[in-house]
Amino acid sequence: MDQMEQLEHVLREKGIGYEIIQHEGPIKTAQEGAAFLGIEIGQTAPALVLRAGDEYFALIASGDRGRVNLEETAALLGRDSLKMASPKQVLQLTGYEVGSVSLMLPLPCIVDRRLFRHPFIYGGTGEPGSTLKISPKALEQLNEVVAYLD
Repeated sequence: MDQMEQLEHVLREKGIGYEIIQHEGPIKTAQEGAAFLGIEIGQTAPALVLRAGDEYFALIASGDRGRVNLEETAALLGRDSLKMASPKQVLQLTGYEVGSVSLMLPLPCIVDRRLFRHPFIYGGTGEPGSTLKISPKALEQLNEVVAYLD
């Protein structure tokens, strides 16, 4: 079973409503995604991988958040500091390339509360030519949420 089949299997198994939107090639920015999908930028949900020493976390942020304050996020997790994981680390940890990281992750997750303002959010499937549309509440069913970003 490939990663997309695995994602769809879990979504169906958990009874999560979803839509997979196909497109040519990767969507590289929140602005590009919002324009292509005809949605508000805050509905885009990029998934980032962060590192605190030898621990890793995923952060699913709202596209309208702008730059994430890593110091505040580290404090939220009770860690001294956080850094962005390297593209190689992201691939090793998640199985996904930077830019198409799935919204279903094998890492403890931090979820941006801003996403809950919208009925649907749009993020990665693990494949660069598709986008996942789900309810933000579904993130809590798909992931081990350990903190919320205000």
